[in-house]
Amino acid sequence: MSATQIESTYSPISESKISTKELCLCAAMSTIVFLTTFIPKIPIPLGYAHMGDAAVFLIVMLIPKRPALLAAAIGSALADLIGGFYLWIAPTILIKFIMAYIVYVIARPRTNTPGIAKAAFAFTAAALWMTLGYVAFGALLYDSIAAGLASAYGLLAKSAVNIIAALLLLAPLRKALRI
Repeated sequence: MSATQIESTYSPISESKISTKELCLCAAMSTIVFLTTFIPKIPIPLGYAHMGDAAVFLIVMLIPKRPALLAAAIGSALADLIGGFYLWIAPTILIKFIMAYIVYVIARPRTNTPGIAKAAFAFTAAALWMTLGYVAFGALLYDSIAAGLASAYGLLAKSAVNIIAALLLLAPLRKALRI
């Protein structure tokens, strides 16, 4: 092995580069998040309910950290962009990235196969963060706490459905993927 190969292998810069495999995984998972967010739209105050959060929860539980967190943010932001919710793109990137990170930190610290109770807790904590984030940004963007709070019930109901769906699909997906 030459000095250049050793240097590039152990360089801090090479560790931060995204591999082709991670890039492809991120693109595919971003597409899944986008489709599950964009297609089944149910109007709620300041936005719409969808199944994208279930996709985010499952992706974080099934693939490596970096592509999972990026897919959550990118897929959700694309749904806002293509859906015409331009005002929400930046808040969505922040909210969904942190939401995915919460699931990762709680449910996957040392093992890839946490129990269902740990997954349920992680999904619930992330959903509460998401609700809080969208309520806060709604209040800020529309200059009204009442406007922000108007979305809370719809977001909480959407979260409950997404948590249940993700919990029901987690074990079969793990089995199918042999995780």
